[in-house]
Amino acid sequence: MGLKRRNKVSPNFSMASMTDVIFLLLIFFMITSTVVSPNAIKVLLPQGKQQTSAKPLTRVIIDKDLNFYAAFGNEKEKTLTLDELTPFLKSCSEKEPEMYVALYADETVPYREVVKILNIANENHFKMVLATRPPENK
Repeated sequence: MGLKRRNKVSPNFSMASMTDVIFLLLIFFMITSTVVSPNAIKVLLPQGKQQTSAKPLTRVIIDKDLNFYAAFGNEKEKTLTLDELTPFLKSCSEKEPEMYVALYADETVPYREVVKILNIANENHFKMVLATRPPENK
């Protein structure tokens, strides 16, 4: 007696669920990449115990060769001299009055260079945040 199968197994494979997963991953990476503001200039920050919760809008960077860079928002960092820094920060504060300025200074930068930036911020009443890296776990 020959038994027949009522349901035929289809050899086709549906890619619909796979494409859904790919699109979800694509959206996830697109959103997370806009949240992260990469620092193109390599600066070895000093270690600190606490990290600030303030989101700096303007970044001032001093590298180990004492070159000054500044950027507003998601803009790319541009090279500035110390004299050009004050007008740049003033123009940024006109765009965003409640802005924070984050100072990224390499740990080998002399203290007097950091104080120069802090003096500019103090004279112009800018809110300044010193960037550090988290402590290493041993």
